[in-house]
Amino acid sequence: MRRFLLASVAALAAVAAAPFASAQTLKVVMHSDLKVLDPIWSGAYIVRNHGYMLYDTLFAMDEQFQIKPQMVDTWSTSDDGLTWTFKLRDGLEWHDGTPVTAEDCIASLKRWAVRDSMGLKLSQSLADYKVVDPKTFQMVFKEKFGPVLESLGKPSVVVPFMMPKRVADTDPFKQIDDYTGSGPFILKKDEWKPGEKTVYLKNTKYKPRSEPASGLAGGKVVNLDRVEWVWIQDNETQVNALLKGEIDMIESVNYDTLPVLEKDKNVRVITARTSNQYVFRMNWLIPPFNNVKIRQAAMVALSQEEFLQANIGDKRFYKVCKALFTCDTPLASEVGMENVLNGNAQKAREMLKEAGYDGMVIVMPQPTDLNVIKQLPIVAKAQLERAGFKVEVQATDWTTMVNRLVTKKGPPSEGGWNSFATSWTQVDILDPLMTPYLAATCDKARAGWPCDEKMEALRDKYVRANTLAEKKAAAEEVQRHFVEIVTHVPLGEWTGVFAVRSNIETRPVPPPVTAFWGVTKK
Repeated sequence: MRRFLLASVAALAAVAAAPFASAQTLKVVMHSDLKVLDPIWSGAYIVRNHGYMLYDTLFAMDEQFQIKPQMVDTWSTSDDGLTWTFKLRDGLEWHDGTPVTAEDCIASLKRWAVRDSMGLKLSQSLADYKVVDPKTFQMVFKEKFGPVLESLGKPSVVVPFMMPKRVADTDPFKQIDDYTGSGPFILKKDEWKPGEKTVYLKNTKYKPRSEPASGLAGGKVVNLDRVEWVWIQDNETQVNALLKGEIDMIESVNYDTLPVLEKDKNVRVITARTSNQYVFRMNWLIPPFNNVKIRQAAMVALSQEEFLQANIGDKRFYKVCKALFTCDTPLASEVGMENVLNGNAQKAREMLKEAGYDGMVIVMPQPTDLNVIKQLPIVAKAQLERAGFKVEVQATDWTTMVNRLVTKKGPPSEGGWNSFATSWTQVDILDPLMTPYLAATCDKARAGWPCDEKMEALRDKYVRANTLAEKKAAAEEVQRHFVEIVTHVPLGEWTGVFAVRSNIETRPVPPPVTAFWGVTKK
């Protein structure tokens, strides 16, 4: 504890000792430290946020959840709906001054599609890419794929960021080492110090779209010369730094500190517009969760309220919700969920006995440096043990945990894991296609590696749905089957809160992903 306190004091001292920042420098404590720089390789949200600083996208989601052109100027489809043609807008340049080309975009899409569940579905329907001219390319499909624009404009993990061809040609399962983008900021690589800070400079050559910024779409007008992500792990130290003006923003406020922040006239507390969903994920490859009956027992044993109370606490910012695609959305439904997530320990215990559970210890990593989810494993352990499971929680940091989840498929004795808990932003899980943990594509799926042909057939059925009624029906079929096979378990919804100094102007409607264009420091 003494060492931790000293580290916190040292972090604050480092902020205080820094030279006085100009009015165009914004200092921010993000929700996590940045240790990985490849937003295609890593699914961590801090890496996604980093991606939006450096890279741009072909399309983007606005504040009404509509997909709008971003790097694309115009696009068209053939009469049979199989050929899509995209023309890039004028003035697009990489940070090194070279023009963005159609070949760059094709290479970027190919790399992205390997690592994203939505991209994988798109690529399965795709016959080929074609370069028409340096600024124009085509996607030629074998069969109609309805959500083409939704795929190219997906706002969160994994985002189809555009990179130069030389970078995008990197093996999707290896990290890039060239961080040239075409986005509104440039990484100052020599000042990147994991555990301390990450620095971005304004891309003075960036040409924003003419439309006003909306969500992640529209004109990315940068009013800051420099953005510093300063890493301070301790919550109280973060708050003290904000109150003293030593930092300008906390991206993810600990809810216990809200009373202090809400009383200070020099601070504004802002509630995010979109919600998030906590989830519990199992490893299908190894015992005991390779047994569907044991996965089902876990879903019966768990209940949401305790997770929400332990991690959020303030009822203004959470709600119990069994809907797989989140509450208050077009596809929201609790169909099939009646007999699960009720914390029925006795029923779960009976199911475990029938499944032949032998008392194997379930190993669950806990990210102690990510406040908004670090209590999830503790609550899961308590609820599962009431039902007869044996659980071991292993403390680690978030980045190490993410790397372990991705790279270790074997048992815990070989560095692997049995389950973990995390959170997804609402804009990642609005339908069966985009929800990453529903992809049951075996070794191509995200960590947990579910493998189920029927689930993939049902997700394909959703792709072919045309009307909202058809999409709702297809989504309900997916949800019913989800309850049978249990790819993951939804643990309730919560809304994030961030805080800024009163001299920081932000956009009236916060985007679904933290972005620093449209931010002004007076």
